[in-house]
Amino acid sequence: MASEGNLQAPTRHPLDWVSEEFYDEDSLNAELERVFDICHGCRRCVSLCQSFPILFDLVDESETMEVDGVDKKDYIKVVDQCYLCDLCYMTKCPYTPPHEWNLDFPHLMLRAKAVKFKQGHVTARDKFLSNTDGLGKFAGIPIVTQTVNAVNKSQATRGILENVLGVDKKAWLPEFATTKFRSGAKKSPEHAVKSGQLTPGKVAIYSTCYVNYNEPGIGHDLLAVLDHNQIPYVMVEKEACCGMPKLEQGDLEGVAEKKAINIPHLAKLAKEGYAILTPIPSCTLMYKQELPLMFPDCADTQLVKEAMWDPFEYFVARNRDGLLNTDFKQSLGQVSYHIPCHSRVQNVGRKTADMLQLIPDTKLNIVERCSGHAGTYGVKKEFHANSMKIGKPVFKAMANDEPDYISSDCQLAGHHIAQGMEENGLKKAEMAHPLTLLRKAYAI
Repeated sequence: MASEGNLQAPTRHPLDWVSEEFYDEDSLNAELERVFDICHGCRRCVSLCQSFPILFDLVDESETMEVDGVDKKDYIKVVDQCYLCDLCYMTKCPYTPPHEWNLDFPHLMLRAKAVKFKQGHVTARDKFLSNTDGLGKFAGIPIVTQTVNAVNKSQATRGILENVLGVDKKAWLPEFATTKFRSGAKKSPEHAVKSGQLTPGKVAIYSTCYVNYNEPGIGHDLLAVLDHNQIPYVMVEKEACCGMPKLEQGDLEGVAEKKAINIPHLAKLAKEGYAILTPIPSCTLMYKQELPLMFPDCADTQLVKEAMWDPFEYFVARNRDGLLNTDFKQSLGQVSYHIPCHSRVQNVGRKTADMLQLIPDTKLNIVERCSGHAGTYGVKKEFHANSMKIGKPVFKAMANDEPDYISSDCQLAGHHIAQGMEENGLKKAEMAHPLTLLRKAYAI
C-alpha cells in the first residue's frame, strides 16, 4: 500500500462519541482493520511505544502475514498499550487528515477503550487510579497523609498493593500533601485583581489534581513568579479533575461529568478576560484539545480552549511584549530539560526551554522523547517494565553534560526519569519542576 503522505498540518475531526455507531463493535473492528493495515504497510511509528511493535508482531506471526490473518480478539493487545500520548498523530503519521486516508490512531484507540469500558471490561484498579478527586480526599488531613505515604514507602505493603490492585511495587508513586495547594494559596492583592492592573493582563489558576493534592509547592512557585512579575491572579472558584485519567480509561461519560463541573467556572473567567493557567501539561491539553473535540458545539468549551495557557507559553508571550521581569539573580548551571509528550502536541513550541534560556549562565540539555510514564500506564504491574524500557533512551540523554538539575513540565515524567536514572546507575541530579527552577532563578 502506497500513497503520498500528507504535507499539510494535521487537523482533527470532532469525536463522535455520543453516536450508536461509535460503540458498535463490528464497526469498530472494521475501522481497526483498515487503520492497522495502513500502519502495517508504513511502520514509521515502530519506535514510539509498544502498540506498534505488538501490532507488527501479530501481523508477522499470522498465517497470511497480513492484517487479515490477525484474530480480531487480539486487537485489544494493541489498544491496551496505547496511552494517548498523541505523538504518532502529531509527529510521525503521514496519513492524518486532510489526507484521504483520514488516519487518527490515538482517537481510534480511544474509541476502542470506550467500547471496552462500555462493555464493563475495566478493572477495579483502573477505576481506582482514574478517580483522582476521590484519591485526593486523602490529602490535607495530616494523620491520614502520613499513614498513606508511609504505606506507599513500605516494600511489604507495596507487595500487597501489587497483588491486590496490580500496582507495580517498583513504580514510583506520588505522596499526598498535608496541606492542599488551594487551601494554602497566597491571594493576589484584591485591588489589582479587580482593576486588572499592576501590569497589563490578569490570570486565573486552575490548580490541577496533582498540584492541589500531591505537590502544592509547584503551585506556590507559580504564584510567586506571578507576584514577582506584578501579574494579578485569582484561583478558579471551584474545580474538579480535568478528566484526563477518565479519558485514558475510555470513560467518556466520566469525562463529561467532570466537564459539567469545570467548564461553567472556567468559561465565566474567560468571559471576564482572564488567561487561565494550568501547571500540568495533560490538563492544559484536555482543555485545549480533547474537550473541544468531544464537545464541538459547546460555545463555553470553545471559549475556554482559547483562554487556556501553559504557564511558560504565557510568560514567553509577555516577554515578547516587553512585560516580563528578566532580572534573574541566580544561575541554574547545567539543566537537563525533558519536553513531555502532552506539551509537544500542543503546537506551542519549546516555550519552557525559551524561558529557561533567558537565565544567565544556564545551559540546557533538551531531551524531546517520551519518558514512558504516561499517566497511570507506568505504575501498572503489566506495563511498568515496558515504561522503563521506553524511557531508557531518555534516562541516558538526561544524564548528558553532568546536569545540576533534571526537569520536566510533567512532574510525573520527572519522577519517572529520576527513578530510571538511579536504576541505571546514571548521574544523580536534583529533580525540580521548571516553575521551581524559575523561582530559584528569580531568588524569590
